[in-house]
Amino acid sequence: MDAQGRGRAENIDPADQWVLNPDTGDYELRLSPSAGQSSVPGPRGSSPRQGGHGRSAPGRERSRPDERDERREVPGQRRRRVKEPEPGSGGRRKQNPRKSKGKPKSKGKKVMVWTGGTLAFLLVAGCTGGYLYYQHLNDNITSIDDDGAGTGGFSKDRAINILVMGTDKRSGSGNKGYGDEGSAGHADTTILLHVSKDRTNATALSIPRDMIVDIPDCPTKQKDGSEKVIPGSQKVRFNESLGQSDRTPSCTMRTVTKITGMKMDHFMVADFNAVKTLSSAVGGVDVCLAKDIDDPKSHLKLSKGKHTIEGEDALAFVRTRHSVGTGGDLSRIELQQQFLSALMRKLKSNDTLTNPKKMFSLAEAGTEALTVDSTIADIMKLKDLGMELGKLDMKNLSFATVPVIDNPAETVHTTVVPDPVKSEQLFAMMRADQSLTVVKKREKKEKAAVAARLKGPKADASDVRVDIYNGSGKTGAAQTTLTWLQNTGGVLKSSQLGNAPSDIKKTTLEYAPDQADQARRLADIMGLSGAALKPGKSEKNAQGLPAMKLTLGGDFKGAGVPIDASSKAPKDIKKVGADKVMCAK
Repeated sequence: MDAQGRGRAENIDPADQWVLNPDTGDYELRLSPSAGQSSVPGPRGSSPRQGGHGRSAPGRERSRPDERDERREVPGQRRRRVKEPEPGSGGRRKQNPRKSKGKPKSKGKKVMVWTGGTLAFLLVAGCTGGYLYYQHLNDNITSIDDDGAGTGGFSKDRAINILVMGTDKRSGSGNKGYGDEGSAGHADTTILLHVSKDRTNATALSIPRDMIVDIPDCPTKQKDGSEKVIPGSQKVRFNESLGQSDRTPSCTMRTVTKITGMKMDHFMVADFNAVKTLSSAVGGVDVCLAKDIDDPKSHLKLSKGKHTIEGEDALAFVRTRHSVGTGGDLSRIELQQQFLSALMRKLKSNDTLTNPKKMFSLAEAGTEALTVDSTIADIMKLKDLGMELGKLDMKNLSFATVPVIDNPAETVHTTVVPDPVKSEQLFAMMRADQSLTVVKKREKKEKAAVAARLKGPKADASDVRVDIYNGSGKTGAAQTTLTWLQNTGGVLKSSQLGNAPSDIKKTTLEYAPDQADQARRLADIMGLSGAALKPGKSEKNAQGLPAMKLTLGGDFKGAGVPIDASSKAPKDIKKVGADKVMCAK
């Protein structure tokens, strides 16, 4: 079929025969025609006489099944999915006759597929050059059922939630030396990636492995089709949601949903080899250290300054914790976020996007290293998801960590619990599809009007006089708010007058013009947006004095939790912009 297939191109690197088509954004196989041979791109691999199904990716020798299974072992492995060619297609993809012949689209826009840390395998957007290679990548994919814990799959008309899990199971070649060889593994690194509905912004939320949570009951499908319910656990470390007690990734999905109130669309699981192979596939990841590090437990030994790391060094970098920050898991999370930010910058660079060798290396590494839920266990489905994620601008991606406090049940603190106010505030922002990086501008007229209501002097909390009504539909909301305002907010001239005439969706604060300074103070205390402030007239309280009227609505989440999730981010929350270069301290 080509020179290579006849043994006449020993010095030709197969990846060099794949070039980027600027009109389609896909990589295509371009062969130099020889006598009697067609120059039309064909399947990547051997000739029809030789058979393509036994061929591996160019430049790599196909592992025996037992070798690959050891390298990719994950909890609860179910099946592999392979998409068959259309009848009569001859194993080739049909060419779209409606391809536009107008102005070519930007190459970067067409092939750029965003990755959330270990999501590098989504860079298979160019794998349309041959059915055999497409089938080969599909054979690489390992999938596990989500057991009904997810939404059934992402949609282009809503926000996307993906749970990325790293397991500390020592499966795969070269990983037994890290200890805990016989362990079933845990949810070692977990990130909830939330991409906004309009794809303008995203938040990657790290969940601490040592955070105390309640793990719910987990129904799981067995190989024989039956269902087994794995009992939940109360007040245990989050990392027990995967691997322990035969828990599958669906159990971790259910746990995250219970914590955040957000349902996942998909999950992806990576083992130690994922970090090593993906970092090598891009030619190394650029990192920076603010000091020398020599950590014998993680095997990381690097000097102060900038380094390009891959393979074992990359794994050591994301595993180290005793030599950075406070030496705990929270410090390691910050290090991992910095590494993933650097990896994503490398993936989106022109050096990667226009390099066929790197693109195919990433496709191989990603599909071999990651395990995904069965609803997306197909190359083309992964490509569709990747193109959706590719619309995101890196500067609008923020890394954050669930706000936590020391576990009050411990005298010697080794675990943490979610901060009851800050964590719920952050979860509310994500549920409301609000990013830590605000990129969506409101209409100028509305923005000016709303901003004007909050600008100006603020009265002392002790001078704020307000009557509270409950229109939220939640029993006791007015009383709990009154108690919080008086004990925490210092609003002593407040009272609750029971239920409003009817429930309302949004909280409102009505006030007279001469009470504007009081309204601004109460808005600041309760996290009210300018839209909640309703200038008008005041009412008389029980003492016959003028008082503002606060009516709690359906957006009320609890006393002390800001009413408007998008008004401001939680104070003191640590967040890292994915477009910034950070040096580990």
